[in-house]
Amino acid sequence: MQVDKYIPGNQKQNGAYYTPGDAVHALIRWAVRSENDRLLDPSCGDGRFIAAHTKSVGIEQDVLSAAVAMQRAPGALVHEGDFFTWAANTPERFECAAGNPPFIRYQLFKGETRRRALDLCAGLGAAFSGLSSSWPLFLVATASLLKPGGRMAFVVPAEIGHAPYSAPLLEYLVTNFQRVQIVAVRSKLFPNLSEDCWLLYTEGYGGKTASIEFTALDQFAYSERPPQPDSIIPVSAWRSLWNRRLRPFLLSDPARELYGSLVVASGTRRFGDIASIGIGYVSGANDFFHLRPSEVKRWRIPPAFLHPSVRTSRALPPSRLTHSVIARWKREDAPMLLLRLQKDEQIPNSVKDYLKSEAAREAQQAYKCRTRDPWYSVPDVKVPDFFLSYMSGRQVGFVRNDAGCTCTNTLHAVKIRDREALPALLAFQKSALFQMSCEIEGHSLGGGMLKLEPGEASRIILPTPETIRKVDPVLVTEAVTTLQEWRHYAA
Repeated sequence: MQVDKYIPGNQKQNGAYYTPGDAVHALIRWAVRSENDRLLDPSCGDGRFIAAHTKSVGIEQDVLSAAVAMQRAPGALVHEGDFFTWAANTPERFECAAGNPPFIRYQLFKGETRRRALDLCAGLGAAFSGLSSSWPLFLVATASLLKPGGRMAFVVPAEIGHAPYSAPLLEYLVTNFQRVQIVAVRSKLFPNLSEDCWLLYTEGYGGKTASIEFTALDQFAYSERPPQPDSIIPVSAWRSLWNRRLRPFLLSDPARELYGSLVVASGTRRFGDIASIGIGYVSGANDFFHLRPSEVKRWRIPPAFLHPSVRTSRALPPSRLTHSVIARWKREDAPMLLLRLQKDEQIPNSVKDYLKSEAAREAQQAYKCRTRDPWYSVPDVKVPDFFLSYMSGRQVGFVRNDAGCTCTNTLHAVKIRDREALPALLAFQKSALFQMSCEIEGHSLGGGMLKLEPGEASRIILPTPETIRKVDPVLVTEAVTTLQEWRHYAA
């Protein structure tokens, strides 16, 4: 798979992580039903999928990998080049497709390659946003090259269970295949890769389905056919109740049914109904804009141009950020004073001297600094009512801001709109049910962390106190533990 700064043979840059042999053979064994079937691998890498079936066609951008694929699968046809260009022009159609599409994030998947991919998929009825990774576009384009009744079997990132750009893919699959099954695998298929991987099976191209079959496995084991589904998910419920996400189906049936009942219970609200939630400011050069008290003294910067700031969630106390905590940070000479300069205000000479320093010249070269005017005025500095963890380990933090601090984009800045709901929120956030909602609405990040994007945080539920009292605490605790295990959080 080529990107604008494509580097031949660079595995990480090009999204190339090759699939273990038992997974390859399991997917091929299911997808290929006859020795006469023609198999397509849209990004064949070193050829391990196409080598497993004689009548195969592989596309590969990487010249070194394509050469290896040709040697490994001498009976296959390997095209060297961009898959989306080839897919838009080929008259060939296939009985089946299998592989491991390249996982290239939107920051690298760009330029003409990206434009061709987005245009091709849009023409097929799958509209992806500008933030989409490469792999779902590969799958839509591949599906369009199947013959009626065709099948696909692919390794996919676990993102298929939660990423917004997975939704257009699944919408396309359920409207173009008679059967769609997702197999979630908790143990890593790729031990050296932080990204978890699941399996996707589809068959009956040209048809459609009203449900998604879902199976959750602790670990992958070779099988000639997909395991029996644990859940048959109505597409209508996936779209509405579960917000086009599969992550809740990692839970036991009782835990998921409990959460579903809480979502629709009378009086339940979402966090976003009572508060605005967004990440803190982006300075562009943290080391320059956050000064230690000793540096403030040395540069003689007036207090009026400084604001105490929380730079990471690790610095926060458990429940309240007070002036005494700020005083302690100052005694420790922590770099926690944000240089806050307004666009048109008069700047004293001492601050001008700091803006002419060597550190300032380096900061000006940072992208965020050099693209704003003036470069030294940090935008979107908020003083929130609460801080909410953006990325969390064991527990999502929710800390009251009694000290009037601001925060960087490593935290969510929460401003309460409905003050009458505050007592119920404060009581709820101390419960395991709050953590359960954060786990369900958030998603796993590499290293076992839980990440809550602003939209995900806005969906955290706030049931009524009466509803909360009826909840089985053991069931809730088990649900939290289950989702932590799925994100590999170490106990």
